[in-house]
Amino acid sequence: MQYPSNKLSDLKVVWFNKLQKIYPPAEAKQFINLLILNKLGLSRTDQALQIDYRISESEMVWFHQAVKQLLQEKPLQYILGHTTFYGLPLEVNEAVLIPRPETEELIELILKENKQKAPRIIDLGTGSGCIALALKKNLPQAKVKGIDISQEALQVAQNNAKALSLEVDFSLCNLLDAKSCIRGEYDIMVSNPPYVTESDRKSMQKNVLDYEPGLALFVTNVDPLQFYRPIAHLALKHLRQHGKLYVEINEKYGTNCAELFHQKGLKDVQIHQDIHGKQRFVSASKP
Repeated sequence: MQYPSNKLSDLKVVWFNKLQKIYPPAEAKQFINLLILNKLGLSRTDQALQIDYRISESEMVWFHQAVKQLLQEKPLQYILGHTTFYGLPLEVNEAVLIPRPETEELIELILKENKQKAPRIIDLGTGSGCIALALKKNLPQAKVKGIDISQEALQVAQNNAKALSLEVDFSLCNLLDAKSCIRGEYDIMVSNPPYVTESDRKSMQKNVLDYEPGLALFVTNVDPLQFYRPIAHLALKHLRQHGKLYVEINEKYGTNCAELFHQKGLKDVQIHQDIHGKQRFVSASKP
């Protein structure tokens, strides 16, 4: 690939012309500025002040590969290998979902409703560890456990815990058959389980379908609540009296999930909306 020069301002024009073929101009510019910030440490102001800034051959190769991957609609977070969640820098790769802003609202809800200094917390289906780590960061005396069915995801979560110097117990466990790997009682149980139905695939973007792990995303049309039944069972078995359960949900099934929790015997069941007014979380407590 031949470029007109190694001058950053010239290369930005080349990259922009490529990216705007599939991305809106503002998004293409944002991607370029984020790549430059992460690789070169140059803000937009720095770039404006250093108009003659030139990059090395190895840096040029890196940018070429990054732009190529963006043109294949690979998420920027996977290209960079990291993202930010609730103020925490986190490693991410294709073994884990990219944490969503809506899930930060789940953290807010849990912190608002639970004032214990040292609660015992378990995160079911922890992925990158984003929920478990955010709760541990904000409740430093809490004892936090995270489980996941994917060893690759757990490695990411453990890397994140080590990088952040946060003590969380991550372990391999199948949420659908968790009897052998969850013991003891907890004050808070939280889960963001797979809840996207197969019929929703047609409305999803390529960057999600092609790159994010389907194991952490999809459930069948026949049984969209397949993970919420075992979660309810685990809550009744492993929450302390009056302990709290929090789950993220498919907005289409908020009422169904709430009814399921009622039927299973949980109390104080509530549906919570996100900032967009969509049903996004259900909370309940153990009698």
